[in-house]
Parts: sequence; C-alpha cells; structure tokens
Amino acid sequence: MALTHNDTAPLFAAGASSTLRLIGYLALAIVLMVTDHRGGYLERIRWAMSMAIEPMYRIAALPSQLARKAGLAVADREQLTEQNAELGRQLMLAQARLKQLTSVREQNQRLQELLDVQRSLGVAVQLAKIIDVDTDPFRHRLLLNVGTNQGVTIGQAVIDAHGIMGQVTKILPNTSTLMLITDPTHAIPVTVERTGLRAIARGSGALDTLELPNIPVSGDVKVGDRLITSGLGGIFPAGFPVGEIRSISNDISGMFAAAVATPSAALDRSGEVLLLHVLPDPVGPPPAAPEFGPPATLAGDGGQSPPAKARQ
Repeated sequence: MALTHNDTAPLFAAGASSTLRLIGYLALAIVLMVTDHRGGYLERIRWAMSMAIEPMYRIAALPSQLARKAGLAVADREQLTEQNAELGRQLMLAQARLKQLTSVREQNQRLQELLDVQRSLGVAVQLAKIIDVDTDPFRHRLLLNVGTNQGVTIGQAVIDAHGIMGQVTKILPNTSTLMLITDPTHAIPVTVERTGLRAIARGSGALDTLELPNIPVSGDVKVGDRLITSGLGGIFPAGFPVGEIRSISNDISGMFAAAVATPSAALDRSGEVLLLHVLPDPVGPPPAAPEFGPPATLAGDGGQSPPAKARQ
C-alpha cells in the first residue's frame, strides 16, 4: 500500500527554529497592537477590509432577509384583506343606516305636511297608512290600515298633503280599500279654479294623468289652470286640489274640447294619507216668536193662535 506524503510543512514544527519564529510573530503582533493603539495606523486598513468584507455579510444574510420579508408580506396581505372586508361590512352598515335615516326624515316630512294640512282644514281627519298596493295594472287601488273598527265608512274621501287621492270603496274590520282618482272606473266632479267652469275628471289608467272630456269649446280653459273639487255628488268636499291642466285638444266633431290634467296628489309616493270626516252643519233651535205685534194665525186653528210661550 502506498503511503500518502504531505509536502506542506507545518507553520510551527518541533524544534528551536520553530520556537524562534513563534516568538518573532508574537513580538511583531505586540508591536503592531501597541502602535495601532497609540497612533491608529491600522484604522484605514481595517476600514478598507471591512468595506471589502461587508458585501459578503450582506449576501450571506440575504436569504434570511428575503424569507422574513416574504413572511411579512403574506401576513400584511392577509391583514389588509381582513381589514378591507371589515371596512366593507362597516360601509354597508353605514349606508343602510343612512338610507334608513333618509327614509325616516322623508317620512317625518310627509307627516309634518299632513299635520299642517290637518290644522288648516275645517273638517275632522283621520290618519291612515298605506300597507299594500293592488298589482292589477287596470286597477289603481291601495290598502289602508284602518277599517270599520276605526270608524271608516264607504265613500270617505282620502287626501294627502297635496290634494285628493281618491275614496274608500271597500272596508273590513281593520283594513279598507282606497280607489285612486286615476282608476279607469273613477270620476270626480271638478271646477276650474280660475273661471268656475264645472267638468268631470275621469281616471285614465295612468297614475300621472286625468282626462276631462266634453269640455265646451266656448269654455275658458287654459294650460296651467288648477282643478279643485266642486262639492257636487256629496263625496268630496268643495275646494280641495285635484290637478292641473297640462294639455288641451279638440275632438273630431270640433264641438267639444278634451283636456288632460296632472293629479295634484303624490299618488305613487305617498305613504300616509288622511281620511276626511265631514262634520254636519250644526242646526240650532227655531227662533222664538216675538213678544209683541199681532200673533200669527195658524192654518186650521179657526183663527185662534196659541200663546207665545207655547209656540216657543
């Protein structure tokens, strides 16, 4: 077997020469340390060597730094995702609350308008809320949350803060049906406020249109004229707004004109309405007979009249 041969001589081998080299190296090191400590002669050398070795430290630490940054990036991404989801939920909740507050504010405004109308009217009114809408496109009916138990009767006029809405056509113990003035089967006597001309406003089947057929050509009707209830028929009290004329045209015969009006009431937006209870005119006792003058003769009493106190 061949023996391995090492040609490299050890730095400090056994022997007197090796000991002398060791002593010489130690003495040189001590001299260098003392001189460097006192004069700082090797500071520039150390700085240059540090600058040369620093990139190696950075390269060695680069994998751990990249791993740490990747972990932080993943953690930050997850945190940001959770924060975005939470902010999204909070935003949706805030929007829902804002819409609710807006709805409540609008409802309060409508109620305030109804309250102002109630104070200005000379009739008794009853507040009701719309709870359902008839989906039949050929019928304009609404369901109210009051009925016979609340004193509602068939034929009662219903208004909102802007004008006539319709009349009650059906009642149940706790609900009632309101027929709008735009229902195709509804008609309401009206008067042109400016001239006093009487006409009939019929429902057209569209919530924004009333039809006034058979208006005399000689009648003074203009676009923009306001229509109010005439009081005829005994259903709607006189003087309530019904609509406003928006167009006028002549029929084929040329003998009559036909007008189209826009309802005053917010038929498609009102949530609360007022039912009118018309108060009967008070009837006082008959006037007392005068205490002086010739007594009146009653027919069939043979010219004899009862005493004044008896007639009272």
